[in-house]
Amino acid sequence: MPTPPLDPLAVRRVLRAEGLRASHARSQNFLADPDVLQAILDLAAARPGDRILEIGPGLGILTGGLLESGAVVTAIELDPELAAYLRRRLGPALADGRLRLVEGDALDQPLLELVTAPFAVVANLPYHITSPILHRLLGGSPRPDRLVLMVQAEVAERLAASPGRMSYLSAFVQYHAEVELRLRVPAAAFEPAPKVESAVVQLRPRPSVPLGAPGSDREDELWRLVQAGFRERRKMLRNVLTRQLSLDAATIDAGLERAGIGGERRPQTLGVSDWLTLLDALPALGPDRRGRREVPA
Repeated sequence: MPTPPLDPLAVRRVLRAEGLRASHARSQNFLADPDVLQAILDLAAARPGDRILEIGPGLGILTGGLLESGAVVTAIELDPELAAYLRRRLGPALADGRLRLVEGDALDQPLLELVTAPFAVVANLPYHITSPILHRLLGGSPRPDRLVLMVQAEVAERLAASPGRMSYLSAFVQYHAEVELRLRVPAAAFEPAPKVESAVVQLRPRPSVPLGAPGSDREDELWRLVQAGFRERRKMLRNVLTRQLSLDAATIDAGLERAGIGGERRPQTLGVSDWLTLLDALPALGPDRRGRREVPA
């Protein structure tokens, strides 16, 4: 089926003709700007035979562009009605093996097992699952060669943040990949228009990480340290770590001094290299003082 015209009116016509409706609960806002679509395809730079994982294909606009480039696409769609529409619209690509459609929740899928490495991830991510998806794509193996993702603008800024505006998610993603915010996308580029602006980020996973393989004991200790700090991101680091870790204040102070990090600094001012240096300067962390708790991304 040929790619339909791309503008808000055309998207509304497709939805109406197919009896479809955008679900707010599933973060369904369909791309309706051809310039943004082309910018994403240009960043993806897919070549014939490239393997692409797409999460949340929706109406298949991006999927179709990737297929036209000659890529082999594995797309994961949660909405059964949209999945049925994609099977009708992209039937020839499904038949000849250029497209594989996985119907279900991306959070329930073994993402890194669905596509043979090397592969890339190109997606307009459902915004409410951005953080867990990034953790699964970057925290496991084999990692994708590159990721081109449409995300909420606020999240994109967090991913690319510099010290002073860091979060746990910033540290996690920047530890695993180089991050570039490549394009800001207004709400009007979607149908229906969301209440927030969006942005396209490009992530290039690093060929190796300082602490060895993802999931190693040493890396687990790093994230325990970073999580402990960001539970109270606006408080002084010396006080936060003393409250959160099973290390006494003197040990924390000595580690901070060895790392050359002032104890009065706030966790959000530390970059990835600071956390790595601090980890090396501290003894084994032991169990968290208040038990292991997640922190906001």
